[in-house]
Amino acid sequence: MSRNVPELRFAGFADPWEQRKLGDFATKVTRENSDLATSETFTNSAELSVVSQLDYFDHGIMKGESIGNYTVVEPDDFVYNPRISVAAPVGPINRNRLGRARVMSPLYTVFRTDETIDKCFLEHYFETTLWHGFMNLEGNSGARSNRFSIAEPAFFEMPISCPIKAEQQEISSLLEHLDSLITLHQCKLDLLQKVERFLLERMFV
Repeated sequence: MSRNVPELRFAGFADPWEQRKLGDFATKVTRENSDLATSETFTNSAELSVVSQLDYFDHGIMKGESIGNYTVVEPDDFVYNPRISVAAPVGPINRNRLGRARVMSPLYTVFRTDETIDKCFLEHYFETTLWHGFMNLEGNSGARSNRFSIAEPAFFEMPISCPIKAEQQEISSLLEHLDSLITLHQCKLDLLQKVERFLLERMFV
């Protein structure tokens, strides 16, 4: 199978995918926290995606710490976290789905895409390992073993294979539907586990 044609695709699409660079449709966000009065900060977790530190940690920014140079992250902006882990060997890239603008440490790379790319398609692309080879070729783990290092110009040279936007949207729609089903069944599973725990605590002596 040609590298510009996937093994599995929707009927009605036959054109080869185009190899584009991330920088062709994405630009780095450089707006600093000079006019957004907030103490809530976001973080980008390999396991949890983009989340509020107030929701998942004991505290957000330490009292007295300056956040004036923190980057403002708008809804649907993408965030690259250079911290590596077993789940994210070159660091995770996730999208801000929280529906509000807040700030993030300048250690993260925040970027925004234009209308030529479907955001959900790109988000799911970053769930694959297809981009890891480029990262390993152009960057390295550096002096700190838990942090990946790649120069900003090289990062935006990342090659990404893209179909036409209509096919991007078809792929996104299917994967979003599957995510919804997974979430629904996970909620049902969590409820059944709670029922089981309740019964175990009361049906044995």
